[in-house]
Amino acid sequence: MKHVIIGTAGHIDHGKTSLIRALTGRNTDRLEEEKKRGISIELGFTYFDLPSGKRAGIIDVPGHEKFVKNMLAGVIGIDIVILVVAADEGIMPQTLEHLSILDLLGIEKGFIVMTKIDMVDEEWIELVEEEIREEIVGTFLEESPIVKVSSTKNQGLDHVISLLEKYTEEIEDVETGELPRLPIDRAFSISGFGTIVTGTLLSGKFKLGDEVQIYPGDKMARIRSIQVHDMDVETAYAGQRVAMNLAGIKKNDVDRGDVIAPADSMESTMMLDAKIRLLKSFDRSIENRTRVRLYLGTRELLCRIVLLDREELNPGEEAYVQLRLEEEVVAKIKDRFIIRFYSPMFTIGGGEVLDPNPSKKKRYDKVVLEELRIKDRGSSKDIIESIILSKSKEFPSIKTIMSNTSLTEENLIQEIEKLELEDKVVLFSLTNDIHIIHNDYYEYIRDAIVDNLKDYHMRYPLRAGIPKEEIRSRFFRNAKPRVGEVFIEKLVEEGCIERDKESLRLKGFKITYDDRQLKIRSDILKSLEERTTLPPKREELCEILGARQEDFNEIFNSLINEGDIVKLNEDIFVGREYYNMALAKLEDYILKNGSISVGEYRDLLEVNRKISIALLEYFDQNKITKRELDRRVLNRN
Repeated sequence: MKHVIIGTAGHIDHGKTSLIRALTGRNTDRLEEEKKRGISIELGFTYFDLPSGKRAGIIDVPGHEKFVKNMLAGVIGIDIVILVVAADEGIMPQTLEHLSILDLLGIEKGFIVMTKIDMVDEEWIELVEEEIREEIVGTFLEESPIVKVSSTKNQGLDHVISLLEKYTEEIEDVETGELPRLPIDRAFSISGFGTIVTGTLLSGKFKLGDEVQIYPGDKMARIRSIQVHDMDVETAYAGQRVAMNLAGIKKNDVDRGDVIAPADSMESTMMLDAKIRLLKSFDRSIENRTRVRLYLGTRELLCRIVLLDREELNPGEEAYVQLRLEEEVVAKIKDRFIIRFYSPMFTIGGGEVLDPNPSKKKRYDKVVLEELRIKDRGSSKDIIESIILSKSKEFPSIKTIMSNTSLTEENLIQEIEKLELEDKVVLFSLTNDIHIIHNDYYEYIRDAIVDNLKDYHMRYPLRAGIPKEEIRSRFFRNAKPRVGEVFIEKLVEEGCIERDKESLRLKGFKITYDDRQLKIRSDILKSLEERTTLPPKREELCEILGARQEDFNEIFNSLINEGDIVKLNEDIFVGREYYNMALAKLEDYILKNGSISVGEYRDLLEVNRKISIALLEYFDQNKITKRELDRRVLNRN
């Protein structure tokens, strides 16, 4: 179903509120001060039933320059705008600023209403109409109708209604398959009900009972009730003005500028990558790191503009920038925003978010600028690919990618599957999540690991390979442990590398000894076999053989890894042939006698107590035997 929001804009006291009252019969001024002074200060909300039966929401924005920030909080989500110009005053400064803001926010449909025509003559009306036509050249209202109205005498209202009906039919349905987001423009409490928030639902849908999160932050709440146009409903849809009663949250925990969305669907940030455009009417350039006021959604905050490809930006020009914020916000790709000069406050331009959770960018970086061009001009699939590429170092999950887009998980997975079919991305499926990296980054890490192993084998030709944990800590420190494990498994499946116990090596790598190393190897094994009753420590053995410490250690460790030497503990090592003999005698004795003691085993092998204990404890550790009081039995488990 189509849902439409109509908004007014224009200078103070030009008749916006009176026009709405004439159309709907309701007054949008709700504050005592507004009624007393006859001007709108805060946003006003009501609804309007069109002749077709459709009910449209109406937002009345304040026209005074002091309340532009309130106006900006209300224009988010407007589908049709009525720019109001009083016939007795014509175009005024605030009219032009409002028009610039609407243009920068990308609003495409609207028309002009010239009010108070009963207060001037026909000749003056023609002059004002001519002035309006001159001022709207180059804006989205350039070809729009100008309707002449007297709200007090009900003149021209039928024409206004017919245009609203016409434009409503032309508006496309808002996408309800996207993640639901409600930027809050009002938050208050009602005795007996609790916390109430209102706003325009930008996308998706919310239902009674939904668990939601208040961003930025981690406060959770549950939707207790929903109202649309003063009527209780079970579901609110994108494009509707919505009031929600939230359970589990206090009024002090939520305010204008916050965003209601599903839990973990958005990520707070202190930076935004964006494209901005300065107004042609702005009479000065801005330099790198200029401090400005940013209006994003319903939020106002301060930030600095980091120009990524130039030193200054001139009126009418566009540029890619990074906005360095002074407080946290949440956003989605393609969100529009307005920037105003810090002091004095006036609108200087606006733009569009290209990356809502970027890393800190270097200026004049060609790769960075190309990524931003893709996010600016690419298709949905291109944009998702670019996001994955830019975040691959983090090995992002589906939820992380989703927090950077406005897509639901289902729609995002569909786009990612297309990229996978094109070999653009690599997926790592875990028990509860899917992680994705770009194929370019996958190949980069794969080649880096292979090169690392090649270098390692050259430096340590007698080692079985690099410990797996060393590879994981070096290349996957930003990933969950299981992601690194799955990555390594994929490399093994592809035949790039292979496992050797807890080490990794190149496919087909074999330890090879030169003649000198073979001699040392043979001497080590011979010495251990000759000294079985009291095996020498490795340091002693190195001295006995007269070998270089470095060569000896490499060969000795290699023999351990190959299994030719068995390391019983840090001090005692035996040859494989002796170990096998000792194990065979143990098993034969226990099978005949049921168990064996340390002393019996010592006498059986004709060794000292220290060697027999080391062997028995090694058998215990490897589940060959188990200890029962002071004896060992075979472990049958």
